[in-house]
Amino acid sequence: MKLQSLEKLFIQELKDLYSAENQLLEALPKMASAASNKELKQGFEKHLEETKEHVSRLEQIFEDLDGKPTGEKCEAMEGLIEEGEEFVEADGDDSVKDAALISAAQKVEHYEIASYGTVRTFAKHLGNDRAQKLLQQTLDEEAKTDQKLTQLAEKDVKINEMALR
Repeated sequence: MKLQSLEKLFIQELKDLYSAENQLLEALPKMASAASNKELKQGFEKHLEETKEHVSRLEQIFEDLDGKPTGEKCEAMEGLIEEGEEFVEADGDDSVKDAALISAAQKVEHYEIASYGTVRTFAKHLGNDRAQKLLQQTLDEEAKTDQKLTQLAEKDVKINEMALR
């Protein structure tokens, strides 16, 4: 890989995110069907709809850049999804499985938060206000999803406590 400019790095990282989001589109329905907790299942289904919007926003940015969003494969997301699939396919106590699904989902969210924060900052430095705004919107949604997962695990539903039983 040859790193020649921040703009080229920005485009490469956007392609990586596009790949990551598309991989997630395939994984979220599996996670939703594997969840036994109703609120967790609904959370995965809601995030699936948000992820479709994230893909759309990335496509808007590429349209503005006169580029194509394809060409990169996000190996990090592939690995995170593979780890999550182990939990999807696992047998055992439902609440423990839900806790494992939350763990896998939060790893994905943290990866996305880091990635979107980085490309949003690149957009800012490149003076691309529209991309910066769209990326910030997605970053905010990813952070809210992470917070909701924490609430399901600890505060509201207390999935982690249920897993102790």
